[in-house]
This record gives sequence, C-alpha cells and structure tokens, in this order.
Amino acid sequence: MNQTVCALRFFYGVTLDRAEFPERIVYARTPRKLPAILGADEVVRFLEAVPSLKTRVALTTAYAAGLRASEAVSLKVADIDSARMVLQVRHGKGAKDRTVMLSAALLAILRSYWRLTRPNDWLFPGRGPDKPIDVQVLHSACRSATKAAGLTKKVSVHTLRHSFATHLLESGTDIRIIQVLLGHANLSTTARYTHVATSTIARTPSPLDRLDIVVTPLA
Repeated sequence: MNQTVCALRFFYGVTLDRAEFPERIVYARTPRKLPAILGADEVVRFLEAVPSLKTRVALTTAYAAGLRASEAVSLKVADIDSARMVLQVRHGKGAKDRTVMLSAALLAILRSYWRLTRPNDWLFPGRGPDKPIDVQVLHSACRSATKAAGLTKKVSVHTLRHSFATHLLESGTDIRIIQVLLGHANLSTTARYTHVATSTIARTPSPLDRLDIVVTPLA
C-alpha cells in the first residue's frame, strides 16, 4: 500500500506539480507490536546456553544493565565504576552518554571474567585487542542460544533489553528511572512498560540479582 502511496504522492507532487495533494494522501500505519519478553527462568536457560564465555558475559551484562548490543560491545574496563556501583555507557543512541546501575551479581561475574581473560582496554575485545567484539557475534550467539535452550520465542539482544525493563517494572521500579536507565529521550517511549513507583538509580537492584545462574566458572 505504501508503495502505491509513494507513487501517487510523486505523481501529484512532482509530475503534476500539485503540492497540495501529497499531504492528503497518507501512508498506512505499521501496527505496533508488543516486544517479546522472557521470563526469569527463560533468561537463565538462554544465558546458560551461550557456549562462549565472552559472549555469555556480554549478553549477561546487556540484560543486567538494559544495554543495546552496540553499547554492550563498546564497554571498556574503565567504564566499570565499582566504587559507585555504576556502569558508564559511552556514546549510546544519539551519541549520548548515560549511567546505569552495576548489579552486585554482575560485578562478581565481571571480576571473575576479568581474572580469567585479563582484558586491557575493551571489556569484550575482538580478535585483536585494539577493537571490541563485533556486534554480529552477539546476534549470532543469540540465535544459537535460543535454539540450544529450546525457546520458542525469537530472542535478540534487544529482547534482553525489553525483558530488563519489564522485570524492573514488575518489581515496582519507577518508570522514570527505567526511562533514564534505557536512555529514552521521551517518557512515551518507555510508557509501553507502564508502571509507577519510586527509587533512585544507585539503589535500583538489577533483575540479575534474582537469578540463580552461573555465568563464569567458580574460582
């Protein structure tokens, strides 16, 4: 339908030079679907099905902090602020920086991961230490883990982000806090997770704290 609309708008607006017509020929709206959400047990099954330690920790971090795939792979060791228990997200969507909570459970996982892999600059380095892991590696890992875990839902890194927001919402976190954590410019974008409560970023627990999961080998 939109192809036809584009043709008609071009015909009237350009070919016939009738500028008043195109605005009256509206595009068809794409139905907005609710995102797929994983339950807590499904998150555990999914993450434990990721075979690679690096990608498992990266995807766990994405869930624990509500990160986009590009934000997870761009994390540096210096972005982990254990003193203030926050993560610094650099150059997120719209080239904006933001601060998210650092879960105590995630900090323990990251420390164990660091002892095992010793990354210097990038938290999740690629094949060479001077570049981060490619975002497509996470997407591929998601597809493999979904199949290995026997999940019927289509799971992506963004599914983990949606699940992060929904699980916070279910635990009573203020939607305005969730907006800040997700880096949404408008509250209306976060409103699909609608709920109201009060808290602060520093004291907001990550849903990862509620999971019984082993991501890195026990020391």
